[in-house]
Amino acid sequence: MVAVGYTLMCEQSGPKELIEYAARAEEVGFDHLVISDHYSPWLESQGHSPYAWSVLGAIAHVTSRAQLMSFVTCPIRRYHPAVVAQKAATIGVLSDGRFTLGLGAGENLNEHVVGGWPHVEQRHEMFEEALQIIRPLLDGDPLTYSGNHFDVPDAYLWDRPDRPVPMALAASGPASVRLAASYGDGLIATDPLPELVSRYDAAGGSGKPRYGQVAICYGPDADECARIAHDQFRWFGLGWPVNANLPDPAAFEGASQFVRPDDVASAISCGPDLDAHVAAVKKFADAGFTHVALIQIGGDGQRRFLDEAAAELLPRLREL
Repeated sequence: MVAVGYTLMCEQSGPKELIEYAARAEEVGFDHLVISDHYSPWLESQGHSPYAWSVLGAIAHVTSRAQLMSFVTCPIRRYHPAVVAQKAATIGVLSDGRFTLGLGAGENLNEHVVGGWPHVEQRHEMFEEALQIIRPLLDGDPLTYSGNHFDVPDAYLWDRPDRPVPMALAASGPASVRLAASYGDGLIATDPLPELVSRYDAAGGSGKPRYGQVAICYGPDADECARIAHDQFRWFGLGWPVNANLPDPAAFEGASQFVRPDDVASAISCGPDLDAHVAAVKKFADAGFTHVALIQIGGDGQRRFLDEAAAELLPRLREL
């Protein structure tokens, strides 16, 4: 059985709305809540980008059952890894142990606000060093660390949950899969690739959770949903090498200017057809993912989705 989650998209809703949606998502039965961690929206039409960690603190107080997760935080530029560990431990305490720290190597869109964006090889080196800092701190160990990119003269986390906060790592290729298996407690991926899960298992990740994410646009009118998805999510098909390096919403506007609504609708399930939404999630279940979080595209469509779709959709997804 797949655990079904709900994505709190900081790029398409403000902080008060995100907290409201989190409480409602738990109430209607979602198993876990994941939150994006951005400084900027992908496209200007999305219109939001509050500080995810402030929102997470509030969500920890308005929920009591659902698991919480950052999806994902980059610990190499905008945040020092020792500070990421402290934030994660604090949310772990506030949520009574319900928080998982989701980590990834980041995007220029969010990280360039504090300086230049490193090339890909340097980013991966920095990411592994960050993991070598975060892991022992979450485990409750005092740390002194000196690396090529980060230094920690002396650090210790004074407030931690009873059990160390687990880490799940985003991966897309062999090197990042090995990193996820070596340092993490779970795998994160945005594509339903069975070979990715197989590599993760072979690298030592067998038995650990695998987290996926599916974008849909639920609503009564399929054409209107396709318009909304095109307006706010047409960047999704650019591919990760592009998405990781474009610097701002204007660049994403330019890069996606020739994407048509039909292109988006052919890749994202749009409208009231629950069978189509179930089929989108089933791809992840069939690939071996244990957890799948839904993104409902469009900030204005969250209440309808949570009040209407969840009642019929959640039971069917749990059958996968």
